[in-house]
Amino acid sequence: MLKKERQSFILHQVNLHNKVLSVDLSQQMGVSEDTIRRDLNEMAKLGKLIKAHGGALSKSFHLSIASDHVYALDSKKRIATKACRLIKDGMFILTSGGTTIIELAKSLPPELTATFITVSLPAAYEYIHHPNIEVIFIGDKISKNSQISIGGSVVSRIQGIRADLCFTGTNAIDTKHGITDNDWEVVEVKKAMVESSDRVASLSISEKLNTAQRIKVCGISNIQTLVTELDPGDELLQPYHTAGIEVI
Repeated sequence: MLKKERQSFILHQVNLHNKVLSVDLSQQMGVSEDTIRRDLNEMAKLGKLIKAHGGALSKSFHLSIASDHVYALDSKKRIATKACRLIKDGMFILTSGGTTIIELAKSLPPELTATFITVSLPAAYEYIHHPNIEVIFIGDKISKNSQISIGGSVVSRIQGIRADLCFTGTNAIDTKHGITDNDWEVVEVKKAMVESSDRVASLSISEKLNTAQRIKVCGISNIQTLVTELDPGDELLQPYHTAGIEVI
């Protein structure tokens, strides 16, 4: 694989999953980790991504509060509009982090009255501008990678909640592994959210369907609803219909 092709693949993966590990990129492309590190260093110097220990972070994700340069923004806006249909007045709703969740926060109808509980700083920033919803931010140590609160006290406080609905931003999802991620501390928070909610809705652009990361958030049976930008009848979504998931 030529350097230009490698770096194009790396940029796509980092924008898709927000964070990538050098060891995973090495295995996916069949090149050495030294080669990957050189590529990441070069791309970081060119401002294409943010170099991090063991891998890289998406520059577009980390500028998402102030920038419109979000990966697959149109798809995420469509997902947000669809997801709003699941919300009813009076609900207690848990939300994780990620750019799709931020678009959901921006899309909430102004007449909605509900309580939103979040660990995401960018999402909380959007929620507080809504005229009628109550906002509860669960804070502690902030993960710079994911821009959410993490740690044992966050997990404990979430476990004390009984939410009507959980919207989880999705790093990867397939019918075999369920929802997976690549950050242990983020996974612990998402697990607590799933366990504390009567209904779980996974928000995912179609490129993340049928992909898997290293750490499991929950099995496919823990997900009641999948929201993508695709038409529900799209062939790519058939395995999720078969698994008994409501597809929107």
